[in-house]
Amino acid sequence: MSPEWQAVWLTLKLASLTTLILMFVGTPIAWWLARTQHWLRQPVAAVVALPLVLPPTVLGFYLLILMGPDGVVGQLTQSLGLGLLPFTFEGLVVASVIYSLPFTVQPLQNAFLTINDNLLEAAATLRASPWDRFFSIVIPMARPGFLTAGVLSFAHTIGEFGVILMIGGNIPGETKVLSVAIFDHVEALEYAQAHWLSGGMLAFAFIVLVTLYTLNGRFQPGVVK
Repeated sequence: MSPEWQAVWLTLKLASLTTLILMFVGTPIAWWLARTQHWLRQPVAAVVALPLVLPPTVLGFYLLILMGPDGVVGQLTQSLGLGLLPFTFEGLVVASVIYSLPFTVQPLQNAFLTINDNLLEAAATLRASPWDRFFSIVIPMARPGFLTAGVLSFAHTIGEFGVILMIGGNIPGETKVLSVAIFDHVEALEYAQAHWLSGGMLAFAFIVLVTLYTLNGRFQPGVVK
């Protein structure tokens, strides 16, 4: 496999795994933020949204410290016999989950906020359990939110650069994803290869957005704002 296709495969693998984890992690967080009135709601929402306003290098730097040999996470992983996460694919997954978290939580939270409480209360009077209400009412009604969250998380992970470079470096076959490969080609003045990879990512981003807007328009316009 050529280095370029190796980077493509690694990028798709990272984006797929990150999106899958985010859907499981982000759904309960979004549901809690949409339903609770606890005083921690705003601080938690702010923490979730931090990757939207922090420079990727800042987030990557602190993740590198946390997951390094002297960091809390690094000491934990070493004590469990897992080694250190920086400069590994597993480290990229952890960093990507944190960096793309708001792209999962916010669309889901917005979708959950549109669900009428009367429907859930009516189901409760019919003795539907909380799990039954969630799977039979919430998930079908929030389908556009799940679609948006999944697509945006996947696309955002594919376009990551700063956090990836800080946590993963540039190891072919292990941490060298598409964005890093493009950076390498530009540094080496290999503009033809950079154009090829960049053009592919541009076309991918355009197709993803057109598909997302089209599907959201079919399901329920205005769910995610």
